[in-house]
Amino acid sequence: MSHRWTLPFSVTLLTILCFLPTLTGSFLNWDDNVNFLENTAYRGLGPGQIRWAFTSVLFGHYIPLTRLTWSLNYVLGGMDPRGYHLLNLLLHAGNVLLVYVVARRLLAAAYDGGAQTTRSERDVSAAAALAALVFGLHPLRVEPVAWITARADLLCGAFALLAVWLYLRTVDEPPRPRLLLVAAGALAAALLSKGAALPLVAALYLLDVYPLRRLRRVGGWALLTEKIPILLVTLAGTALVAWALREGAVINRGAEYGLVARIAVAAYSFVIFPIRFLWPFALSPLYEMPRAINVMEPRFGLAIVAAILITATLIALRRRWPAGLTVWVFSALMLAPASAAVRLGVDLAPDRYSYLSGLGFAMLAGGAALGAIRLARRQPLARPVRWAGIFTTVVILGSLGLTSWSFAEVWRDSEPLWRWAVDVDPTCSVCHAKLGESAIGGVGGAARAVEAEGLFRRAIALRPDLPDAYFNLGTALSIQGRYREAELPLRRYMELVPYAPAGSERLGLLYLIQDRFDTALPLLRAAFIRSPDAPGYRASLVQALQGRAAELRARGQGVEADELLAEARVLGPETSASSSARP
Repeated sequence: MSHRWTLPFSVTLLTILCFLPTLTGSFLNWDDNVNFLENTAYRGLGPGQIRWAFTSVLFGHYIPLTRLTWSLNYVLGGMDPRGYHLLNLLLHAGNVLLVYVVARRLLAAAYDGGAQTTRSERDVSAAAALAALVFGLHPLRVEPVAWITARADLLCGAFALLAVWLYLRTVDEPPRPRLLLVAAGALAAALLSKGAALPLVAALYLLDVYPLRRLRRVGGWALLTEKIPILLVTLAGTALVAWALREGAVINRGAEYGLVARIAVAAYSFVIFPIRFLWPFALSPLYEMPRAINVMEPRFGLAIVAAILITATLIALRRRWPAGLTVWVFSALMLAPASAAVRLGVDLAPDRYSYLSGLGFAMLAGGAALGAIRLARRQPLARPVRWAGIFTTVVILGSLGLTSWSFAEVWRDSEPLWRWAVDVDPTCSVCHAKLGESAIGGVGGAARAVEAEGLFRRAIALRPDLPDAYFNLGTALSIQGRYREAELPLRRYMELVPYAPAGSERLGLLYLIQDRFDTALPLLRAAFIRSPDAPGYRASLVQALQGRAAELRARGQGVEADELLAEARVLGPETSASSSARP
């Protein structure tokens, strides 16, 4: 079998094998619960589900194509997480194959003056395979592959890579201008999967400069005008992303931090991903955004200095090493939509942001390999040196694969994932809170609730403005039967997020458990009005209505009792007014 087929097949197979542990993963309490376990809107592929996919801006994301893949998973396998994980893995494997194809073209251009063909095709293919493996096996890929919610990054990456490949075919000799429209369509699909592909048009200009070297041959104006379809798609995508952020973002705190702080966080993002690429052994599901950003803090101050020095150095070396500046600028471009210059949330440079931005570093690895191969052909090396190089390459790739395998096992369930996160960063408040949620959701009853209580209190101590920690602390206390103590954190939660129905529902349910029907009723009514489709809200309200009606009837207030029972009958079938409900 020709290397044209064996190399891409081997690269794809190795990628799949490396991430096999993800197939036995579960839904995680890290947005998977909101997107899948508690969400019925995506379940099916009928007009209602399609309408929801194209109108929802949950969490500030407009990702209709991604949401339609959720619906496809549900139609094919219901709520079995294995099907969702399988599709994530297949998407990543397909992306690695696309990286191989794109790398062959770019590496050939880099080493042959922008030419689309090369006499050393076998060498270029081997280097492209190495680049694809470095990209595909790297532990930075574990988060988007193992986390079902991160499918948006995989699907966006697939269409973005397809758009790049089509663009490269468009500008090859002979030119194929019609393919540019197909490339624009692929970019549109990428943007409908996730907005991370917005800077792709600028990245294509960057590729025109190097390694394609088209700027002098074609001219700047021609490069601009030929990309009008792609520019128009980018403008439309920008408008959609801005609309989704305005309408659906629950955390959008950029203005609170100020321009200097946002620049500091952006610089940190630009610098930290090359470091994680070179040393991927302290990765976490969450790098928590600090409550306040001080540019004098070492990690931010040094990041600004490092970003300036790296940029200046690469500009100075641009003639001798244009690939270095190209990769650095490409990484910064692709990180821009998710950087602090646009939006700040709970995450500080999460690993999934490197899915597109890290492509350049993989290409650098492939370029280094191609340079070494060509040097060896010009100047034959001693056999021990050649074997040492091969051995080192195998060890590096093996280390990446084994690290990804072990990290993927951590990502299979919520509790080990958040224990890992707490071990990596003991000061992460959200990590403690999520670990507490995992403890409550598992087996163990009141004993685990005591453990969870300690984790929630630790989270609040680290970050007193963390709403979910108060909500879950109230839940943990309720499970232990400490109802009076549970009221305070639940009321604090309602103060922090006054429009969230969960706070009213949980406090109302707490009163319902204690047969305090008159106090529970207004809270449960408010929760039901705000979220009538939430599971359990209707049943709790009906139970409170029936319980209060029984109290009023016992007091001789039959008319008032009948009114409440009539309201209960409108809401749904009668249920027992027992106090057996639990949060």
